[in-house]
Amino acid sequence: MKITSQENFWSGVMFITFGLAAIFIAQDYPFGSSSRMGPGYFPTWLGIILTLLGIAISVTGFKVQGEGIGKFAWKAMAFLSTAFVLFGWAIDRIGFVPAMFIIIFLAAAGRDFRIKEVLVSSIVLVIGCWALFIKGLELPFPLFWWR
Repeated sequence: MKITSQENFWSGVMFITFGLAAIFIAQDYPFGSSSRMGPGYFPTWLGIILTLLGIAISVTGFKVQGEGIGKFAWKAMAFLSTAFVLFGWAIDRIGFVPAMFIIIFLAAAGRDFRIKEVLVSSIVLVIGCWALFIKGLELPFPLFWWR
């Protein structure tokens, strides 16, 4: 059999790998039952679902015609990784709002960067995240470094 859609095949393999890893890691936790779930219940079932989903996606890699996998986006990966690390550092030190702006701008820098679009997206996302996490869930993050 020939792989006709590399995207589907390799994304399915990725799902299978994460699913099996979740099952393996959850082995050491008590499983419990459906009515009284233990700490291993959710990761085990999540791993089973991910594995089955990965198998289904990988099988389509043999049936569907795909374009192939392009080169790896190192620049985007570097910007996203940096954004996540800086967000984790910045949220307690300079506040929720500046940390959100940092993560959004760095995430956008890995692709076509249009300052007006990123600025509008940042404002909308910061307001939405503020409404959800600060007001809705009442998480105790400082909004700015002076508060």
